[in-house]
Amino acid sequence: MPLSQQKHAPADHAGDPPPPTTEWNCPTCGRTFRRAGQTHICGTTTVEDHLRGKPAGVVALFHAFAQLVQAAGPDPVAYAPVKGQVGFRGQQRIFAGIKLTTRGLEGYLDLPRKVESPRFRRISPYTKRLFVHHFVLTAPHQLDAEFNGWIHEAYQVGAGTSVSPSE
Repeated sequence: MPLSQQKHAPADHAGDPPPPTTEWNCPTCGRTFRRAGQTHICGTTTVEDHLRGKPAGVVALFHAFAQLVQAAGPDPVAYAPVKGQVGFRGQQRIFAGIKLTTRGLEGYLDLPRKVESPRFRRISPYTKRLFVHHFVLTAPHQLDAEFNGWIHEAYQVGAGTSVSPSE
């Protein structure tokens, strides 16, 4: 289903209509963006391109991660593959990304707070209220309830419905 036909995030004020949905398709690569003229690197990389030639365990780990992402909320999440990674795009923005390696997955989650955990190898501020959390996954058991909770938070960022915590 195209993004323009998907449900919108709730309005900030009761009774206000949701913001208009606009899409722009790059005439060169055909990718769809939320803003007209979005700066990007054109490419026609597919998810299958990323999976090709990777060990079966890594492919299974990718599918397990993708399944958790898809189950994180009511609206479908679109794949946004580019040369270096497979992004996961919610209604408003890309909120997670994965690079498949021979040993596992290197990725990130955009979260509305800084999560201090040894499971994140690096945390970088993206904006005042958004932090990019970099991780490495090498086994399915790492996709546990704690990690799934972070995926749910990141999904809210992608949907445009996350709220900055008061902490």
